[in-house]
Amino acid sequence: MAVFVALGAFLMTLAGGWVAQRVSDRRHLVLGLAGGLMLGVVGLDLLPEALEAADGVVFGVPAALLLFVGGFLTAHLVERSLAVRQAAHGASDERVPQVGLTAAAAMVGHSLMDGIALGAAFQIGGGMGAAVALAVITHDFADGFNTYTITSLYGNARRKALLMLYADAVAPIVGAATTLLFTLPEELLGCYLGFFGGALLYLAAAEILPEAHHRHPARSTMLCTVAGVGFIWLVVGLAE
Repeated sequence: MAVFVALGAFLMTLAGGWVAQRVSDRRHLVLGLAGGLMLGVVGLDLLPEALEAADGVVFGVPAALLLFVGGFLTAHLVERSLAVRQAAHGASDERVPQVGLTAAAAMVGHSLMDGIALGAAFQIGGGMGAAVALAVITHDFADGFNTYTITSLYGNARRKALLMLYADAVAPIVGAATTLLFTLPEELLGCYLGFFGGALLYLAAAEILPEAHHRHPARSTMLCTVAGVGFIWLVVGLAE
């Protein structure tokens, strides 16, 4: 059942990527929406789930929050190191394609974990599985949208962006299928969500949103960002 439901996530991911391609002539609006979706996913979905699943405390601070900060710093260090390496080879473009591919790969990893969470939920019961299925299928539209947008933003060719999109679409099916073989401990899942949330927030706050407002500081761009956050809020509320 979980694998069958994951097929819905596959289609929603492709639909999100298709929308991102079709509105390329409104790039600032696309980036504004992507930034809002990413912010909403982190603040309203990933971080609360991470805090609930990984309830351990390390020196007075929840482990999920420590990993959240670690994910943010890791994303920053990876981007800076790749930028320095490119500059050392004489490249002048500030956008480093490898950063986009790394970020998209993280999105694929997140979708894989979505599939695992989906399979684990159906192992608990049909009601839990249905709730998680609603959340996964709906927000995978945002995942597909963001995966294509992030890959393209850093100057990667359309072929690579599509490749990462397809990988992101297949990942939930693979993740759901693996739950037939093992079960992921809840605390480990929470730690992963915290770390991934920090990396995703860095991309949204330091890269996506500044780029969206750099050339088109329009009110419509801000409205798209707010709409992205509102959409994730709606998804989370329906899932609950």
